[in-house]
This record gives sequence, structure tokens and C-alpha cells, in this order.
Amino acid sequence: MPHATRHPAAPRACPLSSRLTLGVALGALLGMSVDPALATPRKGSTTPPGPQGTTAPPDKAETLTVTSQHVVGTQPGGGLIREEDAPKSVSTIGTDFMRKQAPSATAFDMVSLLPGANVASSDALGFSPQTNITVRGLGGDSIGYLLEGMPLNDIAYYNGYPGQFADTENYQSVSLAQGAADLDAPVLNAAGGLMNMTFRNPSLRAGGYADVSYGSYNTNRQFLRLETGQIGNTGLRGFVSYSHGYTDNWRGPGHDERQHIDFKFLREWGDGNRVSLIGTWNTMVASYYPTVNKANWQAQGPHGAANNLAASYNPNNAAGGTNYWELYRQPERIAYMAAPARFTLARNLHLKVTPYAQWSYGNNPSGTTMGDAGLCDGTGGCDMNAVVRANWKQTSYRSGFNTTLDWQLGNHDLVFGYWYDYSDDSEHQPFTAVNAQGYATDIWVDRISRTLLDASGQQVNAGSYHMVSQTNALYIGDRMHFLRRRLMVDVGFKEVMLDRTGTTTSAGVQTAAGSNSATPLPRIAIRYAITPHHMVFFNTTTSFRTPDETALFGGVTASGITTQLKNEYSVSEELGYRYNDNLLMGSLTLFNYDFTNREIQTQIGQIESTINGGGQTSRGVDVEIGMKPWHHWAPYVSGEYLHATIDSDIPDGDGLLATRGKTAVESPRLQASAGLSYDDGHFFGMASIHYVGRQYATFMNDERMPDHTTGNLAIGYRMDDHAFLTHPEFRMNFNNITNQHYLSGVATPTLTAANGPQYYVGGGLAVLFTAATGF
Repeated sequence: MPHATRHPAAPRACPLSSRLTLGVALGALLGMSVDPALATPRKGSTTPPGPQGTTAPPDKAETLTVTSQHVVGTQPGGGLIREEDAPKSVSTIGTDFMRKQAPSATAFDMVSLLPGANVASSDALGFSPQTNITVRGLGGDSIGYLLEGMPLNDIAYYNGYPGQFADTENYQSVSLAQGAADLDAPVLNAAGGLMNMTFRNPSLRAGGYADVSYGSYNTNRQFLRLETGQIGNTGLRGFVSYSHGYTDNWRGPGHDERQHIDFKFLREWGDGNRVSLIGTWNTMVASYYPTVNKANWQAQGPHGAANNLAASYNPNNAAGGTNYWELYRQPERIAYMAAPARFTLARNLHLKVTPYAQWSYGNNPSGTTMGDAGLCDGTGGCDMNAVVRANWKQTSYRSGFNTTLDWQLGNHDLVFGYWYDYSDDSEHQPFTAVNAQGYATDIWVDRISRTLLDASGQQVNAGSYHMVSQTNALYIGDRMHFLRRRLMVDVGFKEVMLDRTGTTTSAGVQTAAGSNSATPLPRIAIRYAITPHHMVFFNTTTSFRTPDETALFGGVTASGITTQLKNEYSVSEELGYRYNDNLLMGSLTLFNYDFTNREIQTQIGQIESTINGGGQTSRGVDVEIGMKPWHHWAPYVSGEYLHATIDSDIPDGDGLLATRGKTAVESPRLQASAGLSYDDGHFFGMASIHYVGRQYATFMNDERMPDHTTGNLAIGYRMDDHAFLTHPEFRMNFNNITNQHYLSGVATPTLTAANGPQYYVGGGLAVLFTAATGF
């Protein structure tokens, strides 16, 4: 499959149980009477977010300076760290940091300074969907993504696409658990951790927020959020936002254009009862940044012709015109909806339920010729050199619900839960004719009549996949408190049952396949508060994931051999220490992973594939320290040392490669970040620097990506209220301020350097001016 964006998924038809659960939640959202005790804070303030998971720590009490639409200069480390008490490694980004970033920044960009996080991007402003994240050397397909309890991973390939999740202005927090997902998290593939995003709560008063941005590469972006405030006597409040963004490619031809809608409606009543309805709609037409090999990068840098698509169409050149940029435009469209709810059934009995439904569509095209695509029969009646657009379109449907019963019984906090998920994913490879100007009609490929048809009028299709998956997961846990709650012991067990069935018309592989997995996942965690300022914790967690969709029909190994890949299984341990006082807070975590059948995504030829990397051991240490604001200054530092090794020899076409003892791919030994924030309520700024050490791109360790260091700067001024405007502000963001030319990540790891690993090219210097205000 051509290597580019994958598109998240969602269900064609919600099972009856999902529809009933969603209906109950919506009924509670709309039908409850208002509680007269509901507080009414001053204009523009918001209530803190509700709990997001049974194992997540409660929100911490903080002294906040509230100025209309802004909470300013109060969070430790400039919003890069907060006090945590979970018995695992977790870092949370707050609004102080997010509101100083470029509005186009994604959730990946937000966590890029946290320990263990390494973001590989293709542009500097967050528009390009060609991005990936690794955490402790584990790729983005090994991380779970949740938005208010709703899973967001691509159902076929497990990746996350942060440009589709939400607009930056609507996040209340973004947290990254570097090692262990919560027991109740509805994810399958989270050996590499869990990214949990929450929307801000709607304001109790009517109003809104708006910003406009303009900057490098003709970038322009507009955002508007409208707040309903309390709607009559219903107790219901909500917000709806819309954004539009456009940017030209920073290297090579092309441009990206994105439109996005978020909404959240919330109803709270009684003792901890709350129901919300959240949703996201995103549509985008993205350009394509070719990944590069090391030889071309060293010879030409980011602007060389070999590393970019052609700006004009010429079917007579050496590539036959197939590298014309218009042929690689990627359209995508998604819609997510969920109704997270929490009910107090009795004083010590609580029920949480999150029904969700999703739909997505995307096309990942490329240029080719009739001959290369195999569309000529050799009779002489076909132009072998005629250029066509080869489409790869994916349509996905998904629905499900996750429900948790929490029963507090003495010093026990018992958890019982069930997660059900249904998904339907279809992928097709039709072709579109190209005219003399290189233009292909209908890049969305939503009309068969606009694609190539055979003599019988049927659509010419290079192959297709169709997969239906059903997940049933049961989990139970007991969080026990001792020694006046200074000691906490948390034990849990999860049984995940995954059923997958599929068909394909792709040549060379079986036409139907199925798999059934039932995997037990035990865990234990311990936390002990030595003093109010010192805490230690330990956990051991198990995780698994199945191969991606194409591997269901026989995965293509690194040597090109088709084989049935095995499920990955891992056991991880963390031993950590936390410190918190009136000035400083920080943590130090030792971690260890043992993998069996380690799965690593790559690309072999034009096929996006999964390599079985055998056994792997990863060990290291994470550290982060933040200071609470002191004379308006708040510094932050983080770092990681990682030692990841391959524990087995990997098969190739001629036998076994001697990979045992080699360093694992995409695993930089050293990473470090530092940030310094200033905010006095009017003047504010944030400077950050991030270092990523060298990392191998091949399993034989005969090619590696160089280290790199990048820095960002934000400066701005926030005004007092003026007329109906609440605290207008003006901000300048300088991303990659020193204009480093660097490779940002390994796009396609390979067995050896001879197989030609590919790399993402990091974006150049980008400057963005933003004017924003509440009202």
C-alpha cells in the first residue's frame, strides 16, 4: 500500500446494545430537571473536568487566577507537569502550555516535550497528516488514543491521526501514560502507553472565543467557538466550534486545507451525576511530502528534486509524469460522536458508560502508468505509458460502548466492567484517468462512473479488503487502601476476546480469512506515600495486540515472504518516585519491557506491512521536573535514557539474520527537553528545546538516523477587557526557530540498509501570528 495517511474508522450500523445505551445517555442529557443548587461562577469561567477513568487520578486542587476566558500563569512547569498520584508513569499537559502554542498544533505536538515522547512530523505547523509518535521506542500504532473515553485508533492499522481528533482551543488537558493503559481503557494495542484527551467543559454563561492566524507558507487559520451558557431551566449547556485552516507546502509543491467542527453539551445534577454529548467532524484535502532515503537526503537536502514531487505535469519525463503533485492529493473525512455519562446509583456505587459511533473515509492515492498498474493486456490496444491515478480508498464504520461499575466497600474500591466494539472496514484500489493537464476527476472517488471501467462496465480494481471485527472485553479490579490510605494496592484482570473475519480480492493471497483471540491480561500496582511530599510506586502490566488488517490475509515479512503473523504479547514493569512541595514537583521512573513477537509497521514495496521483530527487551529511565510559578517564571526539564535490544534472530529469505543483541529500531538512546515559561497575566512567553539522539533504521544496525535538536518560541501580550471583548491577546509563534534541516523520524524501518529505509523530513522555520479574544 502507498505509504501515507491512514484513516480512523467507525461503524456502518450500531449494534442494538450500542443504540440503546446511546439513547439512555441522550435521554438523561435532555430530560433531567435543573438542580437549584447549581453554582453560577462569574462570566467566562468553567468547571473542572469530571473523572475520565476508574484508574485515573482525581483532579488536583490548584490556586487559579481566573480572568474571563483565561486561566493564566498558575500551572507548574508552564503547564507541562501537574501533581499525579496514579501508580504508574503519567504526564499531563495543561491549558497554560496549550494556549501558548500555535493554534494549528496537534495533540502529538502538545506532548512532544514529555519524557519518552518523540514526534516525527513532516511540517512545522501541524497540518500534515504524515506524522508519527514513538514513546520509549514504541510506535504510534502501539499507543491507545482516547477522547473522553472514546477510542480513536484506526481500526485496521491502529495508528492515530491527531489532526482529526480536536481543535487545540477545545482541549482542557492532554495526558500521556508512557507505559500502562488504564484497566478500563477501551483499547487493544496500548503496550506503548495511552494518550487521553479531554474537552473543556462548556461555560455556564453565554459567550464565545475566536482567533485568527496568519504566517509562513501562506498559512491562514480561523477559529470560532460559541457557548450557549445555561439553556433555560434545563440545566443543559454546551459549545460548538468551527475552524478553517490553509497552508502551502514548506518544501515542494502542494497545499493543505482543513475544516473542523467540535461540540460538547453537558448536563450535571445531584451528587456527581453528569451526561455529555461530544462530537467531532473533520474534512481535509492534504498534500503529500515524500519520505526520503539517506543518500538523497545527504546529497540534496529537503529541497532537492529527488526528495519532492513535481510542480508541473509532464507525461514525457523519465517518471512518466507519475510524480506530479496533484496525483497525490489525499482527501479524508471523519465523524465521531460519544455520550460519556456517570451516574451515582447509591452513596458508594457509581456507574460510568460511554457509548460511541464513528465513520471515516479517506483516499491515499499515487501516480502510476497503465503498464506499471497491470492495466494493459499486451495486445497492443493499450498505451503502456498513459498516466493514471491509483487510488487506495478506505471506508470505516465503528460503534461500541464501555461500561464500568465502581463499588466502594470499606477500604476496597471494586471495579466491574465490560467493553464491546464492532467495526467494519472496506478498502478498494480503483483507478482514475488523467487528462492532458494531469488532472484526475473526482479525487474523492465516490462515483464509479468517474473511475476506469472494463469492457463489461465494471470498475477496474487492483484489489480490495473487507474486515469485520468484534471485541468483547471483561475486566475486574480491586483497589485496596491501607495505613490510613497511605498505601494503595491495585489488582486487576482483563480478558479480551477479539473475533475478526475478512475477504479480499487481492492477487496472491487467500480470499477469506478469520482469526479468534482470547487473551488474559493480569496486572498489579502499588503506591505508597512516604510523606506528604514523597511517593513511590510499582506496577506490572500485560498487553497484547493482533497484527494489522493486511496481515490477517497473510502478512508480508521483511524478506517479502507471506506468512501468518502471531499476536504480540508484552509484560512491562515500572518502579517510580515522585516529589512535590510548594515550589518543585517531579518524578523518576525506571521501566522494563519484555516483548514476544514484537510487531513493527513498515512499508515493503508499495505495501504497508507488519514485521515480526521477534523478542525485544527495553529498559530505561524517565525523569521530569517542573517548578511552580516563581515571580511568574516556571521552568521544566525532562529526559530519557533507553536501552532496547532485539532478543532473537529475524527470518529473511535465505534463513536467519543475526539480529540477536542488536539495538531495536526507532529507539534513540537519549532524549531531553527543557521549557521556560513566563506569564504575569499580560506579557507571556514560552521557550522550549528538544533533543533526540541517534536511532537505528535497520534491524541489522547498518544504517541510523542522525540526532537533532530543535527549538520553539512563543511570545505575546494579553490585554484587559475592552468593551464586549474579554482579554484580547496577540501572540507570535516561532517553530524550529533556528531553521534546522533534519530528519524527524524513521518512516519505514527495514532489515538492512540495502532494503532502503525511508525517513520523515522535519519542517523548516515557521512563524505564525495569532490574534484571539473571548466575548
